[in-house]
Amino acid sequence: MTNYTSDINDRELKIGQYFSRGWEIFKQYPGGFIGFLVITFLISGIASRLPFPLGTNEDGMGGIVNIVVTPVLSAGTYIVAFLIAKNRPKQFSDFFRGFNQFLQIFLANLVSSVLIGIASLLLLIPGIYLAIAYMFSLLFVIEKKMSFWSAMEASRTLITKKWFSFLVFAVTIFLLNLAGLVVLGLGLLVTIPLTYCIMVAAFEDIVGLNGVDNNAEDIMDIGLE
Repeated sequence: MTNYTSDINDRELKIGQYFSRGWEIFKQYPGGFIGFLVITFLISGIASRLPFPLGTNEDGMGGIVNIVVTPVLSAGTYIVAFLIAKNRPKQFSDFFRGFNQFLQIFLANLVSSVLIGIASLLLLIPGIYLAIAYMFSLLFVIEKKMSFWSAMEASRTLITKKWFSFLVFAVTIFLLNLAGLVVLGLGLLVTIPLTYCIMVAAFEDIVGLNGVDNNAEDIMDIGLE
């Protein structure tokens, strides 16, 4: 398996560049990103009103629809952002292509969430460590076609080498979304999909994208069929 961590110790995270590149990706398809987020919110809202276990129970426990479907829908934002980063054609239906990798996306989200939750219950610091360490898990699944566990381990191994830098990166993203929340929450319609684009920009710089080469164009498709 390719070693994605070999030169990470010699590199610095270019957080400002990732925000700038993320904005460039977002503004190429703002209507699509915002529209899909609204659809995701609507599906989540409708699902929460379904009888438990399909919907959310009185204690706020997530139902089957939100636990199973919502993460796979959200992965669609990464998929479209990857397409834009590669200058590939995109259409609105691409937002739903996460279902082509349903099992691995679902398991990556579920297992990482469970491990983070258990670690947080035992002691807060391990929970924070894992929450940061697994930041790239879904991106490895989507872009590098890894199984959920290989993706989680690749993310953890890579990020651990620069964990504090990634912590700063995560805090800046949190502050971005906090600013979006302040504006009557409407700013989140921009900052949430922008966050996905920023993550793709970071992944592009640190790990690299399939089918992208400095000396060639369009070597291969994104491989999301």
